[in-house]
Amino acid sequence: MNDIIIIILAGLTTGMTTVLFGFGGGFVVVPFVYHIVAGQAGLSDSAMHIAVATSTTVMIFNAGWASFQNWRAGKIIGRTVFPLVWFIAAGAVLGSLLAGMIRDEAIRRMFMLYLLFTLADCLIRKGFIARPQPKALSGLTTRAGGIFIGAVAAMLGVGGSVMTVPLLRRHGYEMRDCVSAANPLSLPVAICGAATYSLAGLQAVPAAGYVGFISVKILILLTVSGFLGMLLTRRCIPPVPDVLHARIYVSLLFAVLVAMAV
Repeated sequence: MNDIIIIILAGLTTGMTTVLFGFGGGFVVVPFVYHIVAGQAGLSDSAMHIAVATSTTVMIFNAGWASFQNWRAGKIIGRTVFPLVWFIAAGAVLGSLLAGMIRDEAIRRMFMLYLLFTLADCLIRKGFIARPQPKALSGLTTRAGGIFIGAVAAMLGVGGSVMTVPLLRRHGYEMRDCVSAANPLSLPVAICGAATYSLAGLQAVPAAGYVGFISVKILILLTVSGFLGMLLTRRCIPPVPDVLHARIYVSLLFAVLVAMAV
């Protein structure tokens, strides 16, 4: 019963962070699912794969719904999303294939290093908290950066928003525009990752209620509670000032790093 309550609370948080910060899969779901699954008999060796796979699948629903709402409201900037989304999709296919070749503990350590690097980049380099002058993404950044983002995000189940948001922020976008773009840019990672983990994990998990590495029960709970979290955020939480928005984003990344380390 306690596990169910924890998952529902994680789902609500996921929905809220999807709307406010553009991420709501890996950086919120992975730590919670990992700790829950790691304590179950016979599943500890696959705990990180299960957490990443389930998190990636949740992103399809959360990022998809948020993208639709932002598109309907005219908040998605087409020249930002395209052609970056295609290169992220190509990288996601590569990352999904590589993920099946990496040990569970190695993925957890990579996840933590990824968080640490992102935090250091946001805090040490100028251009994240204080928004610089707007400039267009270069062709090299779009192509090489997109493939890199897709590959790393698919391997770690984090959706890519933690890289796309800082990338767009450093090119002069307001946080609300970074967040609006982050959701559709996460979709190719979520779709490719979910498909790969569902196939790669067939008969790999010694328990019922799994499609590959994806936990169906946890997926349903997270999706329903995440949807409620998104509705609550859109209706009850007012717009956040730009600089405060950036600072809260960095604080949340630090909180997730601590959760995974502990």
